Amino acid sequence: MSSFFLKKRGPPKVFKKTDLPGSNRKNDGNTANKLKKKLTSKHNEEISSDSETEGSAVNRKRRANVEVEFDETPQEKKLRLAKIYLDQLKNEEENKAEEDSFESELIAGRLEEDVLEQKGKLQRMVAKDLLPPDESEIRLLRGHKLPVTCLVISPDDRNVFSAAKDCSIIKWDVETGKKLHTIAGGRKGTEDRHLGHTAHILCMSISSDGKYLATGDMNKLIMIWEAPTCKHLYKFTGHRGPVSGLSFRWGSHDLYSASHDRSIKVWNVGENAYVETLFGHQDVITGLDSGSRERCVTAGGRDRTVRVWKITEESQLVFHGHDGSIDCIQLINEEHMITGSDDGSVSLWNVNKKKPLSTVKAAHGRHGDVGLEQPYWVSAVAALHNSDTVASGSHNSKVQLWKCGQGFRRLEPLFSIPVDGFVNSLKFSRSGKFLVAGVGQEHRLGRWWRLKGVKNGLYIIPLKRQPAELQEAPNREDNMV
Repeated sequence: MSSFFLKKRGPPKVFKKTDLPGSNRKNDGNTANKLKKKLTSKHNEEISSDSETEGSAVNRKRRANVEVEFDETPQEKKLRLAKIYLDQLKNEEENKAEEDSFESELIAGRLEEDVLEQKGKLQRMVAKDLLPPDESEIRLLRGHKLPVTCLVISPDDRNVFSAAKDCSIIKWDVETGKKLHTIAGGRKGTEDRHLGHTAHILCMSISSDGKYLATGDMNKLIMIWEAPTCKHLYKFTGHRGPVSGLSFRWGSHDLYSASHDRSIKVWNVGENAYVETLFGHQDVITGLDSGSRERCVTAGGRDRTVRVWKITEESQLVFHGHDGSIDCIQLINEEHMITGSDDGSVSLWNVNKKKPLSTVKAAHGRHGDVGLEQPYWVSAVAALHNSDTVASGSHNSKVQLWKCGQGFRRLEPLFSIPVDGFVNSLKFSRSGKFLVAGVGQEHRLGRWWRLKGVKNGLYIIPLKRQPAELQEAPNREDNMV
């Protein structure tokens, strides 16, 4: 019986060392390490499944990236990066195309408006929104000893240059009203040693880039200055009479000058050169203006003509309309202009028609004894460029603002602004935010009257507008004339 049990159970098994867990003939420690890593990994997986942290998620993402990079061949990696790069280029090109399309539309619109403005076809209809300024807002800048005869405003509207019968030139800061620079006038007979003017300054002009300032005087001289610094550059000689009108062509350094010698001269200021002379008026020229085209307009004084000079063609158009001496002229745009006369009238013209489109008689009223009344002499006119707003001045202690009616066929009075003295010069700022009037005790061309108690200086007149919500919506078709 004992042998049966021994056979059934068999002999006891003898275990070898290589059969024990963790033993290996090649590397006895590898199996144990693998088992330990497996248990640790299982433990970590159980923890992260219960509460996954942000750090572990980031680590897995990094491991995944490493695995992708590890699994990719160099060719596959290059192909993948190339596709990403091409997609980026495609998106950039699409965005750029959209931006270029938008910018091109804006530029095309601006160019179209610029062309229309230059042709006088597109106008800023602002007259209907203008409001009379409060008298307390009008500032008087004093600095000249004698009556102010002319003025200009810098293209950026920051400065005003004024000149007077005392032969001086002053540069003003519009915002503060302070004098930034003064070029003193000299006495008669000191022309050889004095750098500036020694006779009454009658006219001035500034280039559209604000680089050059030109001034003309009774001594037949034209002085050229560096506008930012008021440094004297050179002078032009050639006129045989007082220089009464100056104007830079917009967008260039071409300068047109008019004189009492009845001639028009053309100069290139940038090259310090004389170009040519044109003749035609039968009396002294009293005013001149120009735009962006190679032409200018002049007022012929007592020959009672307005002339449009086509410089390149060396031809002129002659216009008639006033009953008295035409003393001031200003372009509104390339197609229309305004003039003032000593007969008291203000006229609106088209450069293609020989007669005025509209004339207002006694625009500033009348003065004198009963039965001997005379109209106030219109001594200055101004226009807000490419708009429907113009202004005129006299010695009735008022500056009158006008609206050009539809199609520039009539002049409608807006309101008057109180100023004291002879209004010898008027200029609108380019932005249309203010108007400057140069005044004095006497007329700029003579001493026929003298208004005692009047202060020589500049009036800075703000131009207020109705609030935006009360303004009428602009209509592009209404702005075309």
